Amino acid sequence: MKIDEIVKRLEDIKLDEDENYKIAEYIAQKLSVSKLASSSSIYCIMTKDRKIYDIDSYKGLFKNGEISPSNAYVFIGNHYLIGYDSTMYFYPFLEGTYLLLYAYLSKLGLEDDFYHVVPATGLKYVAMATRLSRGKQRIVVEVADINNVAINTNLQTLIHNILGTKHGTKHIDDDMINEAISQLSSQKLFAGHDFNDARDIINSYYAFQEISLAKEVEAIRDAYNHIFKPLRIEYHLKD
Repeated sequence: MKIDEIVKRLEDIKLDEDENYKIAEYIAQKLSVSKLASSSSIYCIMTKDRKIYDIDSYKGLFKNGEISPSNAYVFIGNHYLIGYDSTMYFYPFLEGTYLLLYAYLSKLGLEDDFYHVVPATGLKYVAMATRLSRGKQRIVVEVADINNVAINTNLQTLIHNILGTKHGTKHIDDDMINEAISQLSSQKLFAGHDFNDARDIINSYYAFQEISLAKEVEAIRDAYNHIFKPLRIEYHLKD
């Protein structure tokens, strides 16, 4: 590879990191003060003009032709926790199987009447925002590239196989979503552990101080960072 090509690639990486940081910072600031901040668990979509809609509001605007799916930018899982959760704090995407599935199906332009799937073909990122209220309040946001995540979690192949001959459809049913969640959750992506086992190990290590799990936690961390390549920010909030 030529020197100028290497420099260009490094510049592109830096630009992506800057963009991810700005997105994470904006989400943290916005969700810490908006009416969405106190919601216990809600999915949102941020559009390219930096407006954040809860999923029902976005669906309404889409159905009325007031918003274009190509204007979607970030699919957000917004969680408010009373207390503390080791996984949600240290490795939030481990709790995000539904988020990842909803985001990717939405990016494909699909929709569902019951679950949180709505055409949002412009999506570039997926984010987890977690507000914790134990002790000093804080908000943690991680942002990941949705295409990279879909590849690294095998979501692309998984969804293609499940849709099969129905791939041209715009609507998906509950059975398809449940099957997709089951297959996604059961993959041993994290150093030989699936999502559920990885969460159990993380919680046992941090919450119950099971030091014997240190090496497994390190291996899970490395796999997590490889799969999601998340940009993370954390803010302490004023009481």
